[in-house]
Amino acid sequence: MNDLQELKLRLIDEVENNKDELIEFCSKLIQIPSVNPPGNTTEITAFIENYLKEINIPYEKYESADKIFNLVAFIGNAEGKELVYCGHTDVVPVGDLSKWDFAPFSGEVKDGWMLGRGASDMKAGLAGIIFATKMLKKLNIDLPGKLTLAIVPDEETGGEYGVPWLLKRGLVKGDGCLIAEPSSPLNPTIGQKGSYWFELEVRGEPGHGSLSPLAGRNAIVDTIRAIDEVRTLWDLKIDIPEETQPLIEVSKKYMREVENDRLKYQEVLEKISVNIGTINGGTKSNVIPDYCKVQVDCRLPFGITEEEVTEILKSKLDGLNIDYSIKRFGFKSVANYTPAENPICKSIVDNISFVTGKEAYGVMQWASSDARHFRQYDIPVLQYGPAYLPSIHGCNEKVRVEDIVRCAKVYITAVIDFLYQR
Repeated sequence: MNDLQELKLRLIDEVENNKDELIEFCSKLIQIPSVNPPGNTTEITAFIENYLKEINIPYEKYESADKIFNLVAFIGNAEGKELVYCGHTDVVPVGDLSKWDFAPFSGEVKDGWMLGRGASDMKAGLAGIIFATKMLKKLNIDLPGKLTLAIVPDEETGGEYGVPWLLKRGLVKGDGCLIAEPSSPLNPTIGQKGSYWFELEVRGEPGHGSLSPLAGRNAIVDTIRAIDEVRTLWDLKIDIPEETQPLIEVSKKYMREVENDRLKYQEVLEKISVNIGTINGGTKSNVIPDYCKVQVDCRLPFGITEEEVTEILKSKLDGLNIDYSIKRFGFKSVANYTPAENPICKSIVDNISFVTGKEAYGVMQWASSDARHFRQYDIPVLQYGPAYLPSIHGCNEKVRVEDIVRCAKVYITAVIDFLYQR
């Protein structure tokens, strides 16, 4: 056993011996309702500041919009390689309280589970990267490079005031990045589909409802026809580029052998998914509606661009002879990935195996995240974090305590491998 392996084993023991602090820290993060919208992160940012101050970790604080804060902290040697650990502080709304079996912001630990909104997405992962950084500082580990913490807001609505705001201003750079977003225990996500969100507005001519369909032009009826065309995006056959085929295939393996309840979803990796998310139109039942708006979430596989989707959409809708317009909003990206052999991917994957003693490998995700922004700035990135995946964005969100601890062990050991690599 070499010196680095001995150091990593020592760090694993330190996480295990101090796991009560980690779990308490995570619980307190959940107890702060940093819901987005509205996205106010004042309280949770102040709490994290105090945690960093306990061990004198230097940081900078940036208010990117009113009451929306970023923290950038760092330890180690700025002369060497730089590793970025990133996590977002905002969470989605709780929805219908009557459907929750516990208080959404309780942060309670019960029967081995951490409970509450954000437990899986992603305050458990956020707690882990901050805790790992604090432990390295507390133990005076002499790092040959720099570990940066990017603690960001505004992820859950695809906004511009978190990661993209920092990257655009050069406030965060790095040779590799880990985002502590939810993942499977042995399978970090090294690639993701693109996002194409749009609002379709269809305009009609108003009239008295008693004369429909002879009078006016019903915007809702025209919208129904438009929706039928939009949904045919799923039927398009996309030519997946050869270089991304291995990632698609290993992701299918993951869906067959690991999360086999997702076997039925394999097709989604190679198709444009289409979700008609909201619809709003008309004024009352006896008035022919003169407008209707629909918001649509599409996720794009490798092999198709946003511009190509726009052209296809317009071609389909132009053929309907309706009065319409399309406006993009929210998440915007093409499919993107980091090669499995990249040092940041190897550091995380190898240390998942080191900590668990099991085979680990990176896979594709069918959603989107802040990872796309790092790749746009040529920073290799992947995602790995504790989660009970079925509970994300739903009621009764939770995560296993043992998963929180396991991920923290991976975070702290991966720092050693990545920064010591030449």
